[in-house]
Amino acid sequence: MVRVPGATPVVHYPSIGSTNAEALAQARGPAPRWFVADRQTGGRGRRGRPWTSEPGNLYASLLLVDAGPSARLPELCFVSALGLYDAVRAVTGIDPLRIGLKWPNDVLIDGAKLAGILLEGTVLPDGRPVTVIGFGVNCAHHPADTPYPTTDLAAAGYPTAPMEMLGALDLALRARLDEWARGAGFDETREAWIRRAPGLGREVTVRFGDREASGVFEALDFSGAMVLRRADGVRETISAGDVFPSPGAQA
Repeated sequence: MVRVPGATPVVHYPSIGSTNAEALAQARGPAPRWFVADRQTGGRGRRGRPWTSEPGNLYASLLLVDAGPSARLPELCFVSALGLYDAVRAVTGIDPLRIGLKWPNDVLIDGAKLAGILLEGTVLPDGRPVTVIGFGVNCAHHPADTPYPTTDLAAAGYPTAPMEMLGALDLALRARLDEWARGAGFDETREAWIRRAPGLGREVTVRFGDREASGVFEALDFSGAMVLRRADGVRETISAGDVFPSPGAQA
């Protein structure tokens, strides 16, 4: 185990199936801890999708135990997105007009997805909730032929070593977790997310389950759900889904 003074401990693997799976398997050990791999052979994204995990990018999962009340833990998707947003800006100094957030926890550069963030959880025998926040950050390369455009830091003009990104992410995420304050500070987290989300007020299509819905992303409600105003004027509240610009919508 590696520990930088003042930072969260890091467990590093040259290659592993999945950093999220390893973190969950070691949930009874010390926390918080980062589980980091140079390469993943079984990386996955939301809804079980495979995630390309070749060397050069950051593959890291943060193990948290009893981070907050169970009912508030889904809010960590917004905390994690803000932490990564802050880390990217800290490392690159990128123009804030080039970087933004897409609901619920995607970080975009020039409108293309920079990273995957996957939250998973379990419960320890003593009843304490476990949350694992997995980050796959495209530092040196990005997958092709994806449903949503992707990019990487090198392609954006900011080549960044994975461990440099991890150091910035650890610092930024700890600050955002403190702000969230086990859920008591979600109002501040929500407002911070809204200020960084250029898609608010624009037409989008949301795919979830076996259906999709289109309309204007009108608001983020106080639980973090999307409020979508459809063309017929009906407002639909959506708690999970994949968001895409509607055909013909202005980027």
